[in-house]
Amino acid sequence: MSKKLKFFFGVSYIIILVLFLYFIFSQVEISKLNDFLYYKEIQIKLENYIGSDLFFNLVLFFIFSVIWILLLGFGSPLLIVSGILFGKWIGTLVSVISISIGALLLYILASFFFTDLIYQKIEKRFSKYIELFKRNEFYYFFVYRFVGGLGVPFFLQNILPVIFNMKKSNYFFSSFLGFIPSFFILNTIGSGLNIYIKQAENFNFINLILTKEIYLPIAFFIMIVCVSTIIKKKIFYDK
Repeated sequence: MSKKLKFFFGVSYIIILVLFLYFIFSQVEISKLNDFLYYKEIQIKLENYIGSDLFFNLVLFFIFSVIWILLLGFGSPLLIVSGILFGKWIGTLVSVISISIGALLLYILASFFFTDLIYQKIEKRFSKYIELFKRNEFYYFFVYRFVGGLGVPFFLQNILPVIFNMKKSNYFFSSFLGFIPSFFILNTIGSGLNIYIKQAENFNFINLILTKEIYLPIAFFIMIVCVSTIIKKKIFYDK
């Protein structure tokens, strides 16, 4: 059963990725990618499309995000896109909720079908964290999410708690709360890109970086990285 499910998820992920990329590139004129005005046209079209039925598009993005995470997709691209499409506030809300639910569903699925495989593959690698998480699974997993998963790929972060049988409610709420700071920053960067494209007459990388909608979230991101480094050392590495 496990091998069949692994094959199914692998094929499903590839199919969804291919369809998604096909849809994106079918809407893009490759010959105009070096023309900044073309990006302004896309921005206007997206804004009009999203604004025409915000609720429907939020639901559509929500469903896509849950499925994407469930099929081992990356989280960061979704956060930039949600910021571009919905702005930093609504984008953060929909991405935090959808990715938290997608991660929870992946955790439940992994717990049900792949427990033995996960123990076999990652227990030794993360054995030093198991006892730590068991002391207070909500607190330590919240910190783990907050610090970006200690550099562990996102899909592995989502299934790691299988090895210490974390409660589903603790998993969801610690993920939800731990995601908020970094998700807000990435959504803000996406929103800033959208604002820059709307206001600028031509593309200039220096002007882009010096735009407050871009440099402020980057500065906060650097602060979080610094704080995360301290937390990693004090809470995880010293243990």
